[in-house]
Amino acid sequence: MTGNPEILVERNGGVATVTLSNPRKLNAITVAMWRELKRVMDALSADDALRCVVLRGAGDEAFAAGADIAEFATERDNVVQGRRYHCEHVHGALKAVGECRHPTIAMIHGPCAGGGLEIACMCDLRIAGRSGRFGVPINRLGFAIAYDELAALLPLTGRAVALEILVEGRMWDAAEALQKGLVTRVVPDSDLEQEAYAAARRIADGAPLVNRWHKQFIERLAVTAQLAPEEWDEGFECFDTEDYHEGVAAFLEKRKPRFEGR
Repeated sequence: MTGNPEILVERNGGVATVTLSNPRKLNAITVAMWRELKRVMDALSADDALRCVVLRGAGDEAFAAGADIAEFATERDNVVQGRRYHCEHVHGALKAVGECRHPTIAMIHGPCAGGGLEIACMCDLRIAGRSGRFGVPINRLGFAIAYDELAALLPLTGRAVALEILVEGRMWDAAEALQKGLVTRVVPDSDLEQEAYAAARRIADGAPLVNRWHKQFIERLAVTAQLAPEEWDEGFECFDTEDYHEGVAAFLEKRKPRFEGR
């Protein structure tokens, strides 16, 4: 592991570990990491010898604190860029995690926020240490969650809790996340790795075709809204607002944003 942002992959028999590694920024996800996550997850999904994938953050300080906001000025500065950032980078990565044929486990230390939480929500199980912290505080940055990102969160939490996460913008501890259905279970941090890989081994010991069928059956029964193109595009209008530029600037300058509603 280096200090450079990257996606790491390790194999141990039928279990693969995918590590979000940007340790200088609590594993914040760069554009390059989004692209590589898609490539890695697509390759693992196609591997018939695999049984389970564990996703984690590098080290034990964070799963992922969200997207790398330092890139927003060049990668996500207006509607056109915002749409491209999501459709060409984020959407593909989240889809690859969510549609992986093999069961997936998010192993969560520390902050699991924004894009990091969306990745975790795309996993089949979310096992958290007590240090886990969860939220999507993007209203502090002045931009909205995209529809497919919300589609990952909403089935786990329901309408009321999803609204609480998005409009209040606070971070939750692991106990509250468990209570509200956001995580599968919570264990002491010292037991987290052991518990996550014990779950992975239990999955790997099961019939792989049956595990894949069960994922397919549940997905087929899930209700997915059909959105008109103009409804989809509305999700990116936030990137041309003054509030978005103020929110990003305030984050980078470590001050409270001054939103004007325009």
